[in-house]
Amino acid sequence: MTTLANAVVALVALLHLYFLVLEMFLWDKPAGLRAFGHSPDAAAASKVLAANQGLYNGFLAAGLLWGLGLGAGGLSIKLFFLGCVLVAGTYGAATASRRILYVQALPAAAGLALTWFTR
Repeated sequence: MTTLANAVVALVALLHLYFLVLEMFLWDKPAGLRAFGHSPDAAAASKVLAANQGLYNGFLAAGLLWGLGLGAGGLSIKLFFLGCVLVAGTYGAATASRRILYVQALPAAAGLALTWFTR
């Protein structure tokens, strides 16, 4: 079960690295425009804010990878960062797009539950 929990934590970390790339580097490119449904003008106007958001997603990924890298000693770090992702995903789903609930919050909740119950 620990392997499954760590696999889900790694998946959440990889998702957040992907979000970093989308928001920091592809926001106003075709892939970013498709992913977020923005017009080129709206993307250009919000590019700096998106890059900042992407940086935060990178910090979440770094924290999760740090926790994984510590092995059993990284339990509290993984739980903390999964909790942060869950809160961010829930807030994003309530304020921006319900899709965020499934793409960000649900994987974090699964990782949090699996990690908690395998401690």
